[in-house]
This record gives sequence, C-alpha cells and structure tokens, in this order.
Amino acid sequence: MEHRAVVAAALLAASLTSLAASTRLYLWPDAPGPLLLPAVLPSSEAMQAFPVTTRSIEIKPGDNFVRALTRGNVGTRAAAELATLFARNGAELRKLQPRDALEVSWNLRFEPIEVRYAPSPWVRFAAVRANGVWAITRADTSADVRVEAVRGEVKSSLFEAIDAVGESPQLVIALVNIFEWDFDFTADTRTGDRFRLLVEKRYAGDSFVNYGRILVAQYASNGRVISGVGFEAGGEGRYAFYDPDGRSLKKSFLKSPLEFSRITSRFTYARPHPILGGTLPHLAVDYAAPTGTPIRAVADGTVSHAGRDGGYGLSVQIRHRSGYRTLYAHLSRLGRDIRAGGRVNQRQVIGYVGSTGMSTGPHLHYEVIKNGRRVNPLGEKFVPGEPIPRAERAEFERYTHALIERLEAEAAF
Repeated sequence: MEHRAVVAAALLAASLTSLAASTRLYLWPDAPGPLLLPAVLPSSEAMQAFPVTTRSIEIKPGDNFVRALTRGNVGTRAAAELATLFARNGAELRKLQPRDALEVSWNLRFEPIEVRYAPSPWVRFAAVRANGVWAITRADTSADVRVEAVRGEVKSSLFEAIDAVGESPQLVIALVNIFEWDFDFTADTRTGDRFRLLVEKRYAGDSFVNYGRILVAQYASNGRVISGVGFEAGGEGRYAFYDPDGRSLKKSFLKSPLEFSRITSRFTYARPHPILGGTLPHLAVDYAAPTGTPIRAVADGTVSHAGRDGGYGLSVQIRHRSGYRTLYAHLSRLGRDIRAGGRVNQRQVIGYVGSTGMSTGPHLHYEVIKNGRRVNPLGEKFVPGEPIPRAERAEFERYTHALIERLEAEAAF
C-alpha cells in the first residue's frame, strides 16, 4: 500500500507539472519558464513491487522432502514436482537429515517463488519460479583448509580444557584416539596436563565447519611428553600416527576398554572385598561409569563367551592373538551381534556398563589373561604396530622436524 501511494503521488506531481507548463505556453508564450525541481524518487524499499517472506522449515527425524515441504504449507503437487527436480539435479534426498537447511520464500499472494536446500555447507540447491516454471541451480563450495595450532591445560577434564580454548568435543576424541594405546586418559589424566597440536580446520567462507586431520600432537603429563606425527607410510595411502623415531603408536591392545571413566579399583593381590568382606586378590581393573556406557573390545579377537557367568553377571570374554584373553563383566546388555564364536574388531562395542552379578553399583570389571595367568592391564607391554619403512625414514624425519618446529613456534608449552 505504501508503494502504491508513493507511485500515485509521483504520477500526480508529474501530471500537474505538465499541465502547468502547457497552460503557460498557451496563455503567456513569452513568459519565462517555471523553475522545475528534480522529482523525488521513492526509496528502493518502497520500489519493491512484491515484498518477499522467507521461512525456514524444520526437518524432523524420518522426514522426506515432500513431507517437510507440505508441512511448510507448500502444496502437495508443487512439493512432489520440486522433489523430482531437485533429485534430477543431484540432490540426494534419501539422505535428508535434521541438520540440513530448507527455506521457502513467498510473494504477497502467498505463492512459493523460491526454495533453497543445503544438505551441507559445501553444496546448496535453489529452485526459483518464474512464469509458472521452476528453474534449479546448484552451487558448490570448496573447503578452505587451514592448519591451525591448538593448545591448552587440563584443570578438571580434557573435555573442559578443549572447550576452554574454544574448540569442539570432536577434537577431544581425535586426540584421545592418537594416544589411546600408550596413555590411559581414564586413569592417568592429571590436573596440569598440557596438550598442543596442529590440526586442519575446514571452513566454508569464514564459517568453521569441521576438523580435518591432526598433523602432529603432543601431550605432557607427570613429566612425560608423548608425541604423535601423522604420516602416510608404505605407499598405501593409510594415514597413521608414529612417534618422532618412526615407531607406530598403534598397539595390538588399547590401554582402556572405556574412552572416559574413573578407576575405582586397581590390580592388586590384597583388596578389601566390598561384598564378601576380608582381603582378597583383585586381579583386574574396575572402571566406574554410568549404566549404558559403551564398552570397546581392546583388540581384535574371537568371542569365547557372551552371557551370564555367576558373580561376573552378564559378561563377555574374547580370545586374542599371542595367548591373550580379555574379560568384561557386570554388563547391562550385550553389543549388537555379540555372541560366542563371533569375530570382533578393536574398538568395536561389545557391551554396555551395568551392575549385574556380584556388584555394588554400575561399573566395568576388566581382566587381561596371558597364557592362563591374569596380568595387570595398566602395566602390560603390548606388541606395537609396523614402524616407518626404512626407505621412507629420511623423508619422515624431515617432515617430523618441520612439524614439531612449527608446533613449538605457534603453541609453545
């Protein structure tokens, strides 16, 4: 309405000016001409003939593209047509996720005139309606990968330390995965521990999207500094971590079956028993954790038992190479497809923390047996992975020296 009033006023002013000029020429042809002022044009906002309203549509779990659009008041026929056009132009609508962005723009007659769909920060689709026909465009954005330094100090937990320096929890998991064969973040993390690393960060424009690879990382705890350098060795394109001397950080066994927890009982030959009383050996490690916490197989192997086992309650036993067996007890439930005779891989979830059997509360009872004898899981030295091949050693040493030099310059301890 505002636009129409402005346009009408402008037309009226132009008409009156023209009428005045014609009258002057007819009645007083020799009279001086009037002083004509430039017309005042309406603002760009007022010149918008069809103001547009844009609305975001929430994508819910289980949604498909048509259902989401119709819930956003797009007609069923138009929604189906749009779904077909988007799919023909490369949109993978079967992978619709709640995090995806979907927007619809409407004109004054509440007709949809543009639909925008962004399944990721790297690709965006837009459908624009003109003369009754939808036209689809696709825009791809290449990731801007920047290598940045991150450092911090543990005050209460590694998660809080990462958060304190403005980074995301995904970086905690990545850091733990590098050192989990040599350092038990459950048992050994201390206040005052320090960490630093160089990591790839992926940006879409100026917006951070996610992390790429960690190039080098160091963790300092109790006077010890452990280092991990990422490197593709052996010509197979496998990216793995090595210490500065080229030894693989990957071992045959993880240091802990839980990613983050708290040790309540260590391996000992004399522990006051909380249920039976007296002093008895406790040839295992107990980890306190909430019921339902995932439990990982510490190494590849074959399940030799999965079910109830007296005071152990619901438990899993796994047979590994080199005469090792591991036992996980007091579980609340088994992992998916975990059964006797089945194969499991390192890090595979084989069960969940519980309090079944002879237990005073939710925790994991974890044992390592070597050639029939129980050994201390926290002190056992397991076989490492393959080192850097001799032919690539010089290249690795140059690469490592440059990375650590940069790390020390950008994130000094």
